[in-house]
Amino acid sequence: MNAGTKGGGKVFTTIAISVILILWLIPTIGLLVTSFRPVSLINTTGWWTVFYVNNGPEINKSEGTYLQQLGNRLTIDNYIDALTGYRGTTTYRKDCNDGSKPLGYKCDISDLLNPRGMGRAFLNSVVVTIPATILPILFAAFAAYAFAWFDFRGRYVLFAILVGLQVVPLQMTLVPVLRMYSALGLNGTFLAVWLFHTGFGLPYAIYLLRNFMGGLPRELFESAYLDGATHWTTFTKLVLPLTMPAVASLGIFQFLWVWNDLLVSLVFLGGTKPVMTYQISNMVTSMGAGWHLLTAAAFLSMIVPMIVFFSLQKYFVRGMMAGAVKG
Repeated sequence: MNAGTKGGGKVFTTIAISVILILWLIPTIGLLVTSFRPVSLINTTGWWTVFYVNNGPEINKSEGTYLQQLGNRLTIDNYIDALTGYRGTTTYRKDCNDGSKPLGYKCDISDLLNPRGMGRAFLNSVVVTIPATILPILFAAFAAYAFAWFDFRGRYVLFAILVGLQVVPLQMTLVPVLRMYSALGLNGTFLAVWLFHTGFGLPYAIYLLRNFMGGLPRELFESAYLDGATHWTTFTKLVLPLTMPAVASLGIFQFLWVWNDLLVSLVFLGGTKPVMTYQISNMVTSMGAGWHLLTAAAFLSMIVPMIVFFSLQKYFVRGMMAGAVKG
């Protein structure tokens, strides 16, 4: 391949990535901007008009500077209404400041835990997601270490079966598991969701971690065993630190999957302990064109996954590449 072909390939790749970035970035910016706009402006003008004043790029000096006029077009009331679940004709802040306490609200910080709001749903999502992310990674780490370094009869057959379980659709097992949970009295509990996500997260988690652990130098383990290290010491002091890239990439996948899940939470929790996806879906069906609430709620649901991804992204590529090719 000559230099001209390589250069053309790089240009094409750059253009393709730029187009994909724009296609993803523009709707996200529109969502963010809309979430800060008053309802009256959302219903009458496009989100891009927020960057203009007086319906154009010119600035009317009598109305203040550009930043002052821009500030008049933005509000945090959409987020307050979404967090508290307020669906009044005006805003939560206005009604509370006017002294007309809305029905079912106390006009204090306790309203953030209103069952209809995103504040309570945010806490429920955290309670669901953290254990449902930690548990499969914890169990998968032990199983992957056994598959990679323990010599026992049938381990390759068991590992093949485990890999094959990844093709089982989640939807096929909802009804049988729901019946089993009903018999055990687990329906409507967080434990039911934790166990379900753990069960379906284990096959891929074990596959990824086993491939990563199997690619570690055997000399490290032999040296540790010669020095008198037990399997537990080797696992905790040697294997886990070395497998952090794979654990981090797996944690990102599992966290995003559970956090954005609607179906499993809807089946096993219903409306008793609503998560963020469930609450957003209720806004869509009951509020119709309530875009001020929908955009604010949607962006609230995006904040935590973005923080998790960007905080662990340095491990992501290394973990996925190693887990895919080693073993």
